Amino acid sequence: MRRFILNYLLPRFVQYLTVIFVGITVTFIIPRLSPTDPVAAQVSMMLARGSALDPQAVQSMRAALTDLYGLSGSPLQQYFAFWGRLLRGDLGPSLGNFPTPVSQMIGQAMPYTLSLLITATLVSWIFGNLFGALSSYYPKNKGLKVVEILGQAVRPIPYYILALVLLVVFAFYIPIFPFSGAYPIGIHPSLSLDFAWIYVQHSFLPAATLVLIGFGGWFIGMKSLTSNIISEDYVVYAETAGLKERKILGNYVMRNGLLPQLTGLAMSLGTVFSGALIMEIVFGFPGIGSLTLVAVYRNDYSMIMGIAIYSIIGVATAMLIMDLIYPLFDPRVRYQ
Repeated sequence: MRRFILNYLLPRFVQYLTVIFVGITVTFIIPRLSPTDPVAAQVSMMLARGSALDPQAVQSMRAALTDLYGLSGSPLQQYFAFWGRLLRGDLGPSLGNFPTPVSQMIGQAMPYTLSLLITATLVSWIFGNLFGALSSYYPKNKGLKVVEILGQAVRPIPYYILALVLLVVFAFYIPIFPFSGAYPIGIHPSLSLDFAWIYVQHSFLPAATLVLIGFGGWFIGMKSLTSNIISEDYVVYAETAGLKERKILGNYVMRNGLLPQLTGLAMSLGTVFSGALIMEIVFGFPGIGSLTLVAVYRNDYSMIMGIAIYSIIGVATAMLIMDLIYPLFDPRVRYQ
């Protein structure tokens, strides 16, 4: 156990912290290379609204905003101040929605993105891998062939095209689901069964689009992996020994094929933190993707940095979790 911790767990945890440190440092550096001055942009925006300010007031406001956005002092001083605020959970105020804190806005948008995208990603991953393994193990099954044809037919369709088709069919011609949003205007989000049902209705079409698009990729990936595994000696020996097909498929074929798919799942779940931009725009979903688009349009310096930091931590954490889960699927990792 001690050897496993020292040789496997500890290096991965150090790698996890290193990735986050380097990623956040790069996030700190890149915006400061931009020719746009966020303080000047904020002052210009306030003056453009017709605010009558004398030059001394403008200068005082500029100094206050410079300190507020952590842009005062030398680059090294800014860097240490940046980490100090970050460790306190302070990402600064949003330029586009001044003075609302960035962390508050991301915290309001994140639950919608996570609940929708994580659910859709897991559903497409589970069913894609299951049907991919079944199709490889039972190549003559006509029903599985139909599933494969449909999955591969939908896979190359651009996401927004499929989303618009579903909207037209199931929100206009057959008005079963709402057009857009996570809930109707005038409804206040709450932790109740009534609101949960409303949210499910609004998120069904976005989730269905993500599942249909993702299913084909997981299907073909798993089928390709298991096509090689079923010809391995240990699988042939298990079949010769008379083991049940269900056990062979689950314990010998799918278990070995899932290892690369787990890595893909970790990457997919990690990118969830940045939001599905096109999905949220098409369906008017109030998640991280929509927040990102607004931040880019408004040149919201702090918001873009905050979303990037959350994305870096999300990807790194997802990869760490999958690294910790790997030994449960591959005993060889525990013995190395």
